Amino acid sequence: MARSSDAGAGERVSDVAAHRGLAVRLAYDITGSWADAEEIAQDAMLRVLQADAVRDERALLARVTTNLAIDRVRRSRVDYVGPWLPEPIATGPGADAAVADAEEVELALMVALESLSPIERAALLLHDVFDFSFDEVAEMLGRSTAAVRQAASRARAHAQARRPRFAHTDADARALVERFAAAALRGDVDGLVAMLAEDATLVSDGGGKVSAARRPVVGAERVARFLAGLSEQFAGRVDVVPLVLNRATALGVLVDGELDHVHWAGIEGGRITELRIVRNPDKLAQARAAFARSA
Repeated sequence: MARSSDAGAGERVSDVAAHRGLAVRLAYDITGSWADAEEIAQDAMLRVLQADAVRDERALLARVTTNLAIDRVRRSRVDYVGPWLPEPIATGPGADAAVADAEEVELALMVALESLSPIERAALLLHDVFDFSFDEVAEMLGRSTAAVRQAASRARAHAQARRPRFAHTDADARALVERFAAAALRGDVDGLVAMLAEDATLVSDGGGKVSAARRPVVGAERVARFLAGLSEQFAGRVDVVPLVLNRATALGVLVDGELDHVHWAGIEGGRITELRIVRNPDKLAQARAAFARSA
């Protein structure tokens, strides 16, 4: 009997572990933090294993993960210093299997999701990405089916409207980013302004740990001068390497050989419209690992 019980317990552990990818992806999609996602996924899987009479382990895991992730977002953002950006994660070959091919972790969608409430974000992800029915999502979120359907619809429209282009899949876009990076390294304000949209916006996330703009920098001239100031600060000590993070081409900026920050450029109409820079050292572990693999 003991052997049979042990075998059953082991089978259940395997069944729950098979859904780890769902838990990690969902937690990261909601929190934007890989460290939080791994911790939440582990906690959620343990809770599912401890639950009695589970009919659908995948659905329960999604429910527990969602609730833990929403709670983490509500607590972690209260005292965050300056703008908040998602933690860059490697995608493609060599990445964690849970997210290597996950389309929803693309930076453009992650940026758009940040403008939504946690409930709207969860409703959209659970239904559109993870294929749960609206009835199932309603049960997970403790809302009516109609309310969840409406939240997902609002979220979908809002995310599509705010989704910038960061992927740089064509040669012209990649060449523009390369020229822009070269001009930034030179501190060439005029050259940068020529490649920026008039209303270009730069958002930098230092988390209060390192120097970064506490508010978005808006306008081509202001963005150019901000980047020129960074170049002057690190003059002669900087290299730039391309990285694939969040399914988009990113530039890793090395200072004295160490990855100091990551930035993505959003492009529209042949001009750079948005720059997203992550300098918070607590958010660079995955990017540094990606750089180490590429070196």
